[in-house]
Amino acid sequence: MGFFAELKRRNVALVLMAVILAPPVMGESNATTAPPLDWMAGNWCADSGGTAVEEVWLPPRGGVLVGLGRTYTPDRTVGFEFLRIAEVEGVQIYIAQPGGQPPTNFARTAGGENWVRFENPQHDFPQRIEYRRDGGNLHAEVGGPGNNGVEAVIRVEYRACE
Repeated sequence: MGFFAELKRRNVALVLMAVILAPPVMGESNATTAPPLDWMAGNWCADSGGTAVEEVWLPPRGGVLVGLGRTYTPDRTVGFEFLRIAEVEGVQIYIAQPGGQPPTNFARTAGGENWVRFENPQHDFPQRIEYRRDGGNLHAEVGGPGNNGVEAVIRVEYRACE
């Protein structure tokens, strides 16, 4: 077997193992087979006051979207995150691993044309992750209980990276 064929076989095996080993959070499904999220694919950038955020989503292949994110300043990387969205028992599950931590799952609870919401009410923060595509922009929002139980929301307005 050639190098690239072996690499592809191993990568597929790793992705499948990660999806299987990440226990799903059960939530309501709005369909037996979730609609595709190909509209999320791209290299998305946002800049706010000297801190930049970049999120990359590969197009869905084999029922899985793979993504990664990083937050950085001109001097250093402040944070990073491994991401994936996989369908488990007919429900799309958003699997986040900020800083390489163990996976946290969020089940798809709502969505429509060019928007999707994932939730995990047992997680501290965030409990809700939402994406909306508007032309050449991708809007991301995370929310959940903040200080003193007051709802906290973080919004990121992405544009296609240059």
